[in-house]
Formats: sequence, structure tokens, C-alpha cells
Amino acid sequence: YADFVTAMMAFFLLMWLINTTSPEQKRGIADFFAPASVSESTSGAGGLLAGEAMSETGARQQNTQPLQTPMAPGDPEVTTQEDPTQATPNATSVAEARTRREDADFSRAEIAIRQAMADMPDIAELSRNLIMDVTPEGLRIQIIDQEGRSMFDAGSNQPNVRGRRLLEAVAGSIAQLPNRITISGHTDSAAPPNGASNWEISSARANASRAILQRNGVRGDQIFEVAGRADAEPLFPDDPEQAGNRRIAITLLRESPPLPDDLGL
Repeated sequence: YADFVTAMMAFFLLMWLINTTSPEQKRGIADFFAPASVSESTSGAGGLLAGEAMSETGARQQNTQPLQTPMAPGDPEVTTQEDPTQATPNATSVAEARTRREDADFSRAEIAIRQAMADMPDIAELSRNLIMDVTPEGLRIQIIDQEGRSMFDAGSNQPNVRGRRLLEAVAGSIAQLPNRITISGHTDSAAPPNGASNWEISSARANASRAILQRNGVRGDQIFEVAGRADAEPLFPDDPEQAGNRRIAITLLRESPPLPDDLGL
């Protein structure tokens, strides 16, 4: 019985030592039992702890530094200032999470628009007149002309039946999102037949599209910009008179502009 009690005491003492020793001390114990690394030095604390002499910095392994240098009486208190770079990961994480959420919203909006077109048999064949892509500014929805399938009659500022139906299908999905939008009108490089300039026609078409979107649920506070670009930003630069350059571009803006990669924040 006495041997059992002694063994139990030794066991609990061992468990207590394991829980109270530092990783450096555990390594010292392991080195002590390793024949190839037994130290003959008896300086300092020596033995199992393999440390230097005990002092106010405590037992520590050789070639290590104390965690904190003790202050002499009368020394001014040293206060550590927060490193401003520590906030960067948090800000970056928030921006990345916001971008992922907006991209998910844009994907759902694109799916909803295409589903709305599928539910309208009279315009389902016009899916080729609709181009959607995600840009650094946001989700860009472009309603373009094609040969034989124009969204605006020649020289007219008002969309025809096909153009109105496409704008109505787009409006339903835009109205469900909080994002602001920009609307821009674009023309090809050909001179208008009625003597007006491409700037006037593109501006009038953008504004007419804005009116249709608002009549179909888009709120006034969602409209951020309505502009005419004339033929200054062709979709097909190599063929400035191609029908696809005549278009209405609607962009759902991100909540804030993306930061450039080289900003260093």
C-alpha cells in the first residue's frame, strides 16, 4: 500500500510539473534524457532546467531575452502606441466581404433579368440584344442594337416596342436592389438622318430610358447619372459604324469604389 501511495504521489507530481513547466524547460528535460545532447555544464540553474542563474527575469534558457526589461525607480512610464497597420487587415476584410456580397447580388440580378426575359415570349428571342458583365464599377447591363433588331428607330429618341420591353424586364430586377445606377446612351459614328448630333440623340435616349425604368419601379434616388456618350465609347472600336455600338448602358454601382491594389493600405 505504501508503494502504491508513493507511486501515485510521484505520478501526480509528474503531471503537475508537466503543466507548470514552460516549453523551454520541457526541451531541457528532453535534452537531459537524450544521451547525444547531455550538457556537462553545471553553471546557472543547471540540471534539468538547463537555464542560467535565477534572477528577477526568472529561469530562462541560454541565448534568450527577457520578456520585459525592468524599469528603474523614477523612470517614466512607457506607453505603447497602437500600430496603425493593425487596422488594415480588418478594413481589408470588410472591403473583401462587401465585394463578395455585391458580386453575389449582381449574379442574382443577372439571373432574375434573364428569367424575366424567358417569361416574356415576345422578347425572349432578343436575349442576344442584352449583354451583362461585372466591371470594377458594378454590374453593367447593355441593351444593344443588332442588324434588323434595333431598340430605337433610326433618328428617334424613344425606344421602340422591343426596346421598351427589354427596359421593363431590366427595371423589375434593378428596383429590388439598393444600388444606385448610371444610364448612358451610345451611338455609332454615322451622322443622324435628321440633322441632330449624336450627342443630342444619345443624351435624349438615355433620358427616355430613365423615364421607362422609373415608371417600372426604379426609384428616383437610385438614379445617380444620366449621360449621353455619342460615339466616344464604341463597343466595337474596329468598326465604329457597327449596329452594336448603338446601345443603352445601365450600370448598378458598387457601394464604394474599389481601392487600387497598389495603394498600400
